[in-house]
Amino acid sequence: MTIPQNLKTIGLTPFSYHANEPLFRINAGVPVIEALTHASNLLHVAKMLASDAAMDRETDRHAWASYFLQDMSKAIIDDVVKVLEAPGNNRGADVVS
Repeated sequence: MTIPQNLKTIGLTPFSYHANEPLFRINAGVPVIEALTHASNLLHVAKMLASDAAMDRETDRHAWASYFLQDMSKAIIDDVVKVLEAPGNNRGADVVS
């Protein structure tokens, strides 16, 4: 898959809701490749925490930490998908492989 180098997050994706209101939003202007790298790192840590949570039944702190990291990761990926699906972003110029 190739991603144009000039694509950046658009900052339309909220996450971490309280009373149906988002507490946070993805920032606009982050290069897509950096955003995806960050999401991958968050998901890696979330996976490790989920594994710990499965082994330690005495506390749920690992499970909640994993849950919030997954929430952040999903928001990043959803924001990147909005950019990639936007009209005009399927150009062949400025493409990295």
